[in-house]
Amino acid sequence: MINYTSMKPYLLLFMSLALLGCKQEVSKNSDEQETEVVEERFRESYRPQYHFTPPEKWMNDPNGLLYHNGTYHLFYQYYPEDIVWGPMHWGHATSADMISWEHKPIALYPDELGLIFSGSAVMDTKNTSGLGTPENPPMVAIFTYHLMAGEKAGSKDFQTQGIAYSLDEGDTWTKYEGNPVIGNEGIKDFRDPKVLWHEASQKWIMALVAGDHVKFYNSPNLKEWNLVSEFGKNQGAHGGVWECPDLFPLLVAGRDETKWVLLVSMNPGAPNGGSGTQYFVGNFDGTQFTTNQKSPKWLDYGMDNYAGVTYNGLPDDQRTFIGWMSNWNYARDTPTEVWRSAMTLPRKLTLAKNNKDYYLKNYPLKAIDEYSYATVTHDTMKHNMSLSSASFNKMRLDFEIPGKLDDFTLNFTNVEKNSLKVGYKKADNTFFVDRRKSGKVAFEPSFGAAMHTAPAIEKTLTNTKFSIFMDESSIEFFVNQGETVLTDQIFPDTPFTAMTFTSNGQTIAPLKVSKVKRIWD
Repeated sequence: MINYTSMKPYLLLFMSLALLGCKQEVSKNSDEQETEVVEERFRESYRPQYHFTPPEKWMNDPNGLLYHNGTYHLFYQYYPEDIVWGPMHWGHATSADMISWEHKPIALYPDELGLIFSGSAVMDTKNTSGLGTPENPPMVAIFTYHLMAGEKAGSKDFQTQGIAYSLDEGDTWTKYEGNPVIGNEGIKDFRDPKVLWHEASQKWIMALVAGDHVKFYNSPNLKEWNLVSEFGKNQGAHGGVWECPDLFPLLVAGRDETKWVLLVSMNPGAPNGGSGTQYFVGNFDGTQFTTNQKSPKWLDYGMDNYAGVTYNGLPDDQRTFIGWMSNWNYARDTPTEVWRSAMTLPRKLTLAKNNKDYYLKNYPLKAIDEYSYATVTHDTMKHNMSLSSASFNKMRLDFEIPGKLDDFTLNFTNVEKNSLKVGYKKADNTFFVDRRKSGKVAFEPSFGAAMHTAPAIEKTLTNTKFSIFMDESSIEFFVNQGETVLTDQIFPDTPFTAMTFTSNGQTIAPLKVSKVKRIWD
């Protein structure tokens, strides 16, 4: 399902080194050798089997999420020389369904204006920029330049905004000769432009973070930008630097009402520590974003969903989100060797409203159902019942607990006596993921320091539905189709092979356990 064409030089180098150490002649042909190397490389310890990872080396934020001509583009922060953060490029992958990906050549490289930090991409279908033609409009990337020399010199204007364009579906890129398109008048953290077309005003709108707030710009052509408003100096959480904003409209489920949603990542200061993503629900008139929201809302309460943004170009104002499945507390320290970091499963965003307020749901796309197979249904699972599996680490679990929800725990264990627990505590009406004894946790102090908790949306929960997606080194825990979500990395010493259900009188009815196909085949 993954295309290895762009990785072939790496694979051939790997094979050549291996052959030099052999004493006997290898009779297999080169295609067979390459296949074996691919299989081995993508089965490294902790390599996710159905989440996106780079072929090798360092990855962080998703960038430039764009749907065009039936193809989903995923660009991402990438350093091709090491598995720790370094000079940022834009990596690139494409997909027909956002689950299986084709690795593409690096899209954007650093230049004399700086490293290529996070940003977004749009299809300039009306050729407002003049960078293409009406018959062949450009794909335009909008990104932050980060000039390391300026940062090292102690200046505060080392981040500016640039654009690049492609006339061949994102395969090759040309930097705009007039870069930067937005300069910097002395703001240290001035980055991560997210751009969309605003039909009512017939202008491009950019959300850009500036330290502790968001600045909004508009433009008729993607090249000339005007600052029109600011938001956030006195709203939301301010425990760290704001990053990766995203502004978009969403229809409220079951209502004839559209609201605007503003995502803002922040590091540090998330509810369970380190990096996290807050959101605001309000209105946008083409110039200003306003909200009556009094307290922060969080997209995901786990420690490992950060810097996520949504796809531009989807039909009917749909919004699909992908996040970086890591945390700046320990992103450089996780126990992988060939590559580092993965993306979350792509998630559909849905805006809902209860008696109190609006809230944002996020749940994996239906496309993941096509990769789920060999489903076994257990009609009833009672207190202290257990299940066994060759590995729960490449599986999904979907289940319901009927009646009023009370305390329960699912405990995943292995022969090394590692333990990963998920569940619910009625006393404080919270869901939890407890990875404190889940395997390798000592590589950084905060990784295994505490149980991660998330408040329930409602005070009383009835007939509650759950989904758990577990890969080789992650767990994504969804309550009621994404009303409450916790995403966490895990590094068990060996795969989890047993699961035990304990409860305060609760019964699971039913439980579906499914395997999930590898996307590397």
